[in-house]
Amino acid sequence: MKVVIEISEHLDEDEVIIRCKEITPKIQDVQKAIAAQAKSAPKLVFYSGNEEYYFTLESIYFFETSDDKVYAHTADGIYLVKLRLYELEKTLPIDFIRVSKSAILNVRHILSIDRNITAASRIQFHKSHKQVYASRFYYKALRQRMEGIR
Repeated sequence: MKVVIEISEHLDEDEVIIRCKEITPKIQDVQKAIAAQAKSAPKLVFYSGNEEYYFTLESIYFFETSDDKVYAHTADGIYLVKLRLYELEKTLPIDFIRVSKSAILNVRHILSIDRNITAASRIQFHKSHKQVYASRFYYKALRQRMEGIR
């Protein structure tokens, strides 16, 4: 079985297409696994003031702790999340990775990594001025994840 991943910035939602000669039990298993993964994606509520927001995880650049609270950063806003980072880390999809004790980021939004051998590496994002620092302890896992999505 051949697996092909195409990245398109023009899609509003992820799409999975299975091309096959015939529907076999193996193909059905793949379809079931994809459907189960899509259903298991966490449904998070984001807060800003007295308002609740519901949007896709793909729009999140990173999660960060500050003053014992967890905030989700998007291109144009910051929202409170009522979960701890370790809880998010367990439930978020593979696109999210821990990069420090205080941050989890979405690798799909990374524009650049300014590597610093003696200190934390600075990470910048597409279409945003925001940045996060990856500690040396988490850097190797981040690089491996980045290699895996190419």
